[in-house]
Amino acid sequence: MTVEFGNEGSRHEHGSRARQAVQRSRGAVATLAGVNADDVVFTSGATESNNMAILGLAEHGEATGKRHILSTQIEHKAVLEPLEALGKRGFEIELLRPNAGGWVEPEAVRAALRTDTLLVSVMHANNETGILQPIAEIAECLKNHSAFFHTDAAQTFGKSAADLNNNRIDLISASAHKFFGPKGIGALIMRKRGFERIPIRPLTFGGGQERGLRPGTLPVPLIVGMAKAAEIAIRDRTSRQQNCQAIRRDASQFVKQIGGLVHGDMSRCQSHIISFSVPGLDSEALLLTLKDLISFSNGSACTSARYQHSHVSVAMGLSNEAASGIVRLSWCHMTPQIPWNEAAERVKALM
Repeated sequence: MTVEFGNEGSRHEHGSRARQAVQRSRGAVATLAGVNADDVVFTSGATESNNMAILGLAEHGEATGKRHILSTQIEHKAVLEPLEALGKRGFEIELLRPNAGGWVEPEAVRAALRTDTLLVSVMHANNETGILQPIAEIAECLKNHSAFFHTDAAQTFGKSAADLNNNRIDLISASAHKFFGPKGIGALIMRKRGFERIPIRPLTFGGGQERGLRPGTLPVPLIVGMAKAAEIAIRDRTSRQQNCQAIRRDASQFVKQIGGLVHGDMSRCQSHIISFSVPGLDSEALLLTLKDLISFSNGSACTSARYQHSHVSVAMGLSNEAASGIVRLSWCHMTPQIPWNEAAERVKALM
């Protein structure tokens, strides 16, 4: 931020040191997905990466006559809205519905594939329920198909590595702040097919940075911060998981104490999220009564300012009562001790 302030694109010694730092950082981020360093394109975060992956394929789809895109009804708005934009350009967008457990059946993807399918985009884990999607099985369904496979891995990158180290996944979106790096930096992982790069076209213009896909001066401090977070995530993955699982056991007991209903298949859920509702209790009442003890969310962080029933809960087929009462509780390995018993007593007093 202050001492090594060189521009990565400059040819003097300060720029050279910045360039070396960026290259080392590419390698660290690449390790999390089992790819080569030059497969990493730095972005401002997963939202930009999603837009680049989806909208950047439009020209290729139009040129090849492949205008069918498969995705799911439970994607983040950073995927659904770019898809909607492509729909206005004449692409056919097919959104698959999840089962009651909150995940999309791989066979549903296989059955929906067509010869003109350009792209399959399925998130790795849902941001509201924490339910992991079967991306390894979906990748297997695509083994003999030419469609590009994109996954929004904002919720899992730096946490769940195994599924992402799959050569059939062409495009991976990530945000550094989701694994404790700086906000404002992320990456689009672009795996080559053989020696061929994915035919993504830039969305912005004005320079040759990031292989011409993302022009502009690189934010070297943020990139280095993302790389450091990646290295720590690899080093501490096991202990972080253990801490999160311990909190999950207490959180699950709390939900049981207050008569809550957990939404989604818990056998497929990440260790740091639980989504539930309490019959007869509105989510706002729950948030208010526990606001000084626990910070709940009753919607996606990107849409909670204008609360409405979550599109994810609607897609999962939840009743209006359950949808209006649904809350998400998430934590991390650094979350301090929570007074679960006091929280349970407050909730019971509302009933």
